[in-house]
Amino acid sequence: MARTVGIGIQDFQKIIEGNSFYVDKTRFIKEWWESKDEVTLITRPRRFGKTLLMSTVEKFFSVKYEGRGDLFKGLFIWEDKDFQELQGAYPVIFLSFANVKAKNYEQMFEMICQALTNLYEEHRYLLESGSLSDEGKSYFRSVSDHMPETTAIMALHRLSKLLHDHYGKKAIILLDEYDTPMQEAYVNNYWDDMAAFIRSLFNATFKTNPYLERAVMTGITRVSRESIFSDLNNLKVVTTTSDQYADSFGFTEEEVFAALDEQGLSHKKQEVKTWYDGFTFGKKTDIYNPWSIINYLDNGKVGTYWANSSSNGLVGKLIREGSGEIKQDFETLLLGGTLTTLLDEQIVYSQLGSNETVIWSLLLASGYLKVASYREYEYQGDELDVAEPEYELALTNLEVRSMFKRMVREWFKRDATSYNQFVKALLSGDLKARMC
Repeated sequence: MARTVGIGIQDFQKIIEGNSFYVDKTRFIKEWWESKDEVTLITRPRRFGKTLLMSTVEKFFSVKYEGRGDLFKGLFIWEDKDFQELQGAYPVIFLSFANVKAKNYEQMFEMICQALTNLYEEHRYLLESGSLSDEGKSYFRSVSDHMPETTAIMALHRLSKLLHDHYGKKAIILLDEYDTPMQEAYVNNYWDDMAAFIRSLFNATFKTNPYLERAVMTGITRVSRESIFSDLNNLKVVTTTSDQYADSFGFTEEEVFAALDEQGLSHKKQEVKTWYDGFTFGKKTDIYNPWSIINYLDNGKVGTYWANSSSNGLVGKLIREGSGEIKQDFETLLLGGTLTTLLDEQIVYSQLGSNETVIWSLLLASGYLKVASYREYEYQGDELDVAEPEYELALTNLEVRSMFKRMVREWFKRDATSYNQFVKALLSGDLKARMC
């Protein structure tokens, strides 16, 4: 019997207990744990299952879910007896910045404080712990919506210490959508203040933290090391061009076709492939975005589901206000062609208005472009060719192309009235009207 397709469910426990449609991605838990990387940053486009996978990791390791192996029975991770022993074995701190958005730094800082305060409320039982010192409990009570920056910077560090004191084990820290505040800061012109705070927060949480067992951060972009990661030399970065965890986010073609079979839509495979195939992570091709596939399974017809799941405002701004060369390259992409460029996956937001490489890198990280081919460093005898690796990029799939075509039409619609008036004045020789 086909499972119910639930739209927008990001809680692993809710999906499993509700017998909702689910694609098993628990292999990630084994691969990540066995990698032994202390702090892992994974970038993937929006709506690619990042939050759901973080929820899965939380439910697997968190002491709050000790004895809940039933959630994982029948899944990949539960086939390994050694990993069964790890279920519910660690204190876990799970924080998301997905909804932390504000027009200025003061509002942004307050929203982060609120998120940290809510996190502490989830662990309020620590105030009754006999293992905590009076000083530790006093610090716990100092965390509030209006705490000073110094308290906020140390909040995750201190919470991991309090959990360690209570459970006798180091904490696993999961930070979802870490880069949302940084994107907001760039768009609303308070980048420097935001970068300084986040840099200090991350240093205290992920670098100088003896109570940290492991950590995972997810986001859309890899913000430049100089901006916020300058102190983290223990950071493992996995981007869209990395081979590691290539099929842990998004659906493979095998998974998509199996889902279509389950839902009685086997005859729609070619239609789905034409519209939604095209994402590439590392050397893994034929990746589909989950949001479009789940919506297709729900109603059985194509649409620009993923492309319409955000305003695409920044993307449109970068292309519309970009140089003539950027517009020409974009036209080539829109017509089904490709462009060859260097990439810099360490996004420097301050260069978005002037550096074409950064713009194409952002569009790749965001899922609008895919790597069609890749030219690696070349050796000439014993010497390395100094030319940097080049990437051939194309629009990801028909869904993305349809979204961009509609966006361009809207640009011309918006300007059509004034343009037509200008042409009319030009033809009639009305100099005054042309100057207005």
